[in-house]
Amino acid sequence: MITPKIIEKKIYIIRDTKVMLDSDLADLYGVETKYLNRQVKRNLERFPKEFMFQLSKIEFDSLKCQFGTSKKGRGGKQKLPFVFTEYGIAALSGVINSPIAIRCNIAIIKTFIEMRKVLKQDESLSQKLEKLEEGTNQMFKVVFERLDDLEAVAPLLPPRRTKIGFKKN
Repeated sequence: MITPKIIEKKIYIIRDTKVMLDSDLADLYGVETKYLNRQVKRNLERFPKEFMFQLSKIEFDSLKCQFGTSKKGRGGKQKLPFVFTEYGIAALSGVINSPIAIRCNIAIIKTFIEMRKVLKQDESLSQKLEKLEEGTNQMFKVVFERLDDLEAVAPLLPPRRTKIGFKKN
């Protein structure tokens, strides 16, 4: 069972875009990465650069630091991986037609939608917080102005006199 948490852990932000690695998608779909990439190359017209791109060496090295290094030689990554945006993942559903891939694709798209909702809620909360901050700043400004007015009037008031009369010890 593929949960949203599993999918979220496989989503990275590269070039200010949320993407998933070809190897992670292949793993989720239950196919080999080689097969996934072959299907994509056969249908390149479905995958413009906004849907999919290949990582640069620097980007891949930076990404490897996040999830551990790959073995050199046998079993390790030999080529720079491709990454797919949300739209690229949706386009994969037309290229890889296995029941597992279809279910997985739906789960991934739902996860992206949930992440977008959470992000919008965060933006909404920060806007509300900014409005509250502006309001309280304005109120503090008024309070400080009144205090300044009182300080200006205070020297004009007569000094307090000591009380006269019998005092208890």
